[in-house]
Amino acid sequence: MPISRKLALDDAQVEELMTTTWNCRIATLGPGDRINLTPMWFAWAGGRVYIYGRGQKVVNLRRNPACSIVVDRNERFPELQAVTMQGTATVLEDAEAEAADPHLAEARVQFGRKYNGGHGQAAVDDPPPNMASARGRNARWMVFHARKAGDLGQLQAQEPLKARMLTPALRARR
Repeated sequence: MPISRKLALDDAQVEELMTTTWNCRIATLGPGDRINLTPMWFAWAGGRVYIYGRGQKVVNLRRNPACSIVVDRNERFPELQAVTMQGTATVLEDAEAEAADPHLAEARVQFGRKYNGGHGQAAVDDPPPNMASARGRNARWMVFHARKAGDLGQLQAQEPLKARMLTPALRARR
């Protein structure tokens, strides 16, 4: 069941949430029935979530690209909002795949701006893009492609992607 239109944020509000919130959580499927849920920094470009990372999530996505992402903000009930998405992720395995991605350059710029000073160093006026690239066995860009967006698993196909927001009123109905 889709959420009520009066509870959903409009496209501009979703864009603001996706471009200003620092963390997402990505759930991938590990060996057997193990779920790997990891908080990650991310960028939002071209209706896709871009994550640069390494480790088990990369291994899992190579084996099975199905995953879910949630981006949420505010901890207290009255203000809680989130975008939940299901879909698949592509692991960009090398510089050629990175160069071929139509939105990675935009995601790199967003990473540079969004996380400027985020590693404990002083923020700079004009931060450079994040130029991380494929290295080693598992350090890679991962590109999440949503096939559905929704609330708490109640998903409705959208094209183009229009994420639905969770609100306290919706949670109270569950």
